[in-house]
Amino acid sequence: MKMQEIRKKAKALGINSFGKTKVQLIKEIQLAEGNFDCFGTAKDYCDQFDCCFRELCLNLNNPRKRTRRSKKKKPA
Repeated sequence: MKMQEIRKKAKALGINSFGKTKVQLIKEIQLAEGNFDCFGTAKDYCDQFDCCFRELCLNLNNPRKRTRRSKKKKPA
């Protein structure tokens, strides 16, 4: 999820996003939505099924599930 989408969600919940990192903002959104402010701390499992950041969080801590590929350097 891009920062612009997160800011939009925060604004809809009445959260000021100015000067906050992505993680800080996500944690505030989690609290406002009635979830734990635990983004980035899950290890293989999360019981917060209503959290809109659940999938992102689980993928963050599981390198095998990441969708982004690292660029390999070409040999000289």
